Amino acid sequence: MRNYTTQMDAARRGIITPEMKAVALKEYISEEEIRELVAKGQVAICANKLHTCIDPNGVGSMLRTKINVNLGVSRDCTDYNIEMEKVMAAVNMGAEAIMDLSSHGNTRPFRRKLTAECPAMIGTVPVYDSVIHYQRDLATLTAKDFIDVVRLHAEDGVDFVTLHCGITRKTIEQIKKYKRKMNIVSRGGSLVFAWMCMTGEENPFYEYYDEILEICREYDVTISLGDACRPGCLADGSDVCQIEELVRLGEMTKRAWENDVQVMVEGPGHMPMDQIEANMKMQQTICMGAPFYVLGPIVTDIAPAMTILPPRSAVQLPLPRVRHSFVM
Repeated sequence: MRNYTTQMDAARRGIITPEMKAVALKEYISEEEIRELVAKGQVAICANKLHTCIDPNGVGSMLRTKINVNLGVSRDCTDYNIEMEKVMAAVNMGAEAIMDLSSHGNTRPFRRKLTAECPAMIGTVPVYDSVIHYQRDLATLTAKDFIDVVRLHAEDGVDFVTLHCGITRKTIEQIKKYKRKMNIVSRGGSLVFAWMCMTGEENPFYEYYDEILEICREYDVTISLGDACRPGCLADGSDVCQIEELVRLGEMTKRAWENDVQVMVEGPGHMPMDQIEANMKMQQTICMGAPFYVLGPIVTDIAPAMTILPPRSAVQLPLPRVRHSFVM
């Protein structure tokens, strides 16, 4: 029986967990080095205590870049078995993480099937699932509804959840004032933004962050801090909205660590090539070396707003310490 709450809690108490041992073996570094990195937050081992079939992997400093694959059922493809075949094919080809972005029907059976059968890290975006789960219009949902879905995903064994915590009521005014070319290209960020505009309330993932941390600590769920304001085109790169959100995410990283909850930080989207290095250094400084979940950087506007970066390209890009990244 484990005598610690999260991987970070164990690391800070000097305990080397079975998951740390597995990661150390894969990465060819010592168990003590892994423990120290997890204790500092520079490595996250995304492993919900209820995901018992997981083959643990670490994400972050000094480790190999990990590959994440987006899958899930939609209105156009509702067959859970077909999606599960894709999942296992991705894992067999070397993917270390599966992001369930299901957006149609009863999503829970597929999510539970993933955590019962798939050895890869499983991630979700609870705000995507909220409207589907409650079968109600977005404007009718309450802050409690959103938080309850986070708990539901944790109970289902999900290893990490993307939460758009850094977008606030202040962001609405910034978007209007600075008039971005591409506005918000993050789907989750757009949903949160729309809900705030409809209801006049604060972002529930920001306002009730302490309650979310309690849930994540209970189940050992890693938070992937979503970048709702990542630039969707080169003209928006490194603008006020992006940078201020990053500062807020740095603050929320610190709060998570104070509660022994592991964190990854997303970013940075589309930006001119000469801004990449500065953005990487800024993220590492503001977020204190937390692992970076890479959505980009992509240096062209002739591409989808949702960036898909092939793993080989990640090695070729001029990223400082690219092994610190989590490639999508």
